[in-house]
Amino acid sequence: MPSDHPSLARYETITVAGPQAPWITMVHGVSQNRQLFSRQIEAFKADYQVILIDLPGHGLSSDIPGPYGLEEYASSIEGALNHAQVTQSHFWGTHLGAGTGLLLGCRQPEIFRSLILEGPVFPGRPLPSVNDTLADIATTAREKGIAAAREKWWQDGEWFDVMRANPKECRAAEHRALIGEFGGQPWLDSGLASRPLPPIDTLLVELEIPVLIVNGEHEVPDFLDAADALEAALPNCRRATIPNAGGFPLWEFPARVNAKVRSFLEHG
Repeated sequence: MPSDHPSLARYETITVAGPQAPWITMVHGVSQNRQLFSRQIEAFKADYQVILIDLPGHGLSSDIPGPYGLEEYASSIEGALNHAQVTQSHFWGTHLGAGTGLLLGCRQPEIFRSLILEGPVFPGRPLPSVNDTLADIATTAREKGIAAAREKWWQDGEWFDVMRANPKECRAAEHRALIGEFGGQPWLDSGLASRPLPPIDTLLVELEIPVLIVNGEHEVPDFLDAADALEAALPNCRRATIPNAGGFPLWEFPARVNAKVRSFLEHG
């Protein structure tokens, strides 16, 4: 059932597995919402309780004001978990959601049993080409409106290349519809100053919980560089590369990703 607390990031819980089943927290990326994980819910709900969090500025949390930075998002995830009384959980995030979960996990490792990070942001390190695209989208949103920004985001984002090239197999129309639900406030408020983000390099090397980093074969180079740097720093890290996939393997080829994740959760 969804939460409706006015000051918290909204979330939805799926608990058909029963109260003794372990939790998985799932968090989307920019312009998406909890519906990104529809195929993962179906694959895991019989064995895991699931909490799906809509980050501020997205989905059910669209009305939560900025700034929209990793610090603010980490606080929103922590607050949602506390409100839902989820004391320990596996974590599964993509891109910005993955980086936010990693940040929270480094600071409070007791919250998460493991981290599954798809195309993660490395908290505190720039993504040059990605940041350039985001700046262009923010300018378009302010000058031409959110509809134009959504279209530019879909057409110019390298992370959508595989979906656009394989529209039927990778559910391109459905993902474009997901973007169409995005209100765009984080783009409009991109100039708001978020809380400073201290370096987490020391925390990374001390993080002992298992981490699985997932990338598509055709991932954007900035995200591959981030994954390489995280793999080098994390003491208990594994990698999975999904053949033919791009920026969002869990959406593009969910069966392949779900199998990798289930094996990781069950066998380490």
